[in-house]
Amino acid sequence: MSAIAASLPTDAGAAGCGDAPVLRERGQREVFCGLTGIVWLHRKIQDAFFLVVGSRTCAHLLQSAAGVMIFAEPRFATAIIEERDLAGLADANEELDRVVARLLGRRPDIRMLFLVGSCPSEVIKLDLARAAQRLSQRHMPAVRVLHFSGSGIETTFTQGEDACLAALVPEMPAEPGSARSLLVVGALAEVVEDQFLRLFAALGVGPVRFLPARRAADLPAVGSGTRYLLAQPFLAETARALDARGARRIPAPFPLGAEGTTLWLHAAAQEWGVGERTFREATTIGEQRARHALLRRRERLSGQRVFFFPDSQLEVPLARFLARELGMVPLEVGTPYLHREHLAEELALLPPGVMLSEGQHVENQLDRCRAARPDLTVCGLGLANPLEAEGLATKWSIELVFTPIQGYEQAGDLAELFLRPLARRARLEV
Repeated sequence: MSAIAASLPTDAGAAGCGDAPVLRERGQREVFCGLTGIVWLHRKIQDAFFLVVGSRTCAHLLQSAAGVMIFAEPRFATAIIEERDLAGLADANEELDRVVARLLGRRPDIRMLFLVGSCPSEVIKLDLARAAQRLSQRHMPAVRVLHFSGSGIETTFTQGEDACLAALVPEMPAEPGSARSLLVVGALAEVVEDQFLRLFAALGVGPVRFLPARRAADLPAVGSGTRYLLAQPFLAETARALDARGARRIPAPFPLGAEGTTLWLHAAAQEWGVGERTFREATTIGEQRARHALLRRRERLSGQRVFFFPDSQLEVPLARFLARELGMVPLEVGTPYLHREHLAEELALLPPGVMLSEGQHVENQLDRCRAARPDLTVCGLGLANPLEAEGLATKWSIELVFTPIQGYEQAGDLAELFLRPLARRARLEV
């Protein structure tokens, strides 16, 4: 470990916020629902289609959230539930079967169909689990039909991806015998996947597979020999499902920034028994390039105070990145759910004294934010404009999910996302 330690800050082993108290809040929330995950998942799984079963409101949400991608042919739609469906005047299952048959007839390229509930079954009066099972039996082997909930009552923002990937785990084939493989879990941009594949190949780690796969037929195998790395911190249900299939998680920070990426890769390298010299040879150039890209951004961001509202569950890894690699000062790091086991390595790297909050009582947190007057506030779209009107610079947290930010090559781009609102504010004040 000495070779890698030499390239990291001297306090890399400090206790950080591992045992820090957490302010747990319950009250009014200001976050997107889990349906939003469809907007990036439909691009990732290239022959899948997402059929949201819900109201016109849900259809409008998806259309608005995906408005930036109107140049691409979408692979999602909404089966709108009308009043006559809810009143029992129509057989909802027959209606759904008819919609699915028409959809598959028009789109023969679909190989996996997700039925996504916009509300709990008790609200939409339709058991989508049974519907998916029935439709899958009818349309297999051409099309596999699965379901998950994107309900805002049951999920927040990025939990939609977690629910989707958890639905895929039971469909994954069994890894034969004791064959060992590495599974990278979490939707990543294809360019990021390709970069990681080259790094793992240089390390001699593999075979490496990704969940979700780019094609429905390429679901990776899983078994007792599977070791998995989480690429996203919001995949608690998926991790539980993989554990139940015999896979084992490799504890690691998340691959954000030069340091996070190095530690994430190093965790896999240690699991595969890769020597430190081989590890440094494979990663040094990428790490140095990332640190160089961060250097000039650090000059402008160092000392700036940042406040995180809970939104994406990326908040803790992002705060670690901003504090350790860019010299920013996290005042409060709020997250919808704090998974201490999955975030243990991240919490240990946070500067001591950072205030951690879990859940949300938006009025209370707004009061704390206004009192602190941070230089930058990371929050959802619903809070950004009001805070900007009060003179606070903001960063939309949703942009951090849509943009490729993992890995060495994206470290500079990640830093730039936080620099832009401050630069914009400085121009407006001139």
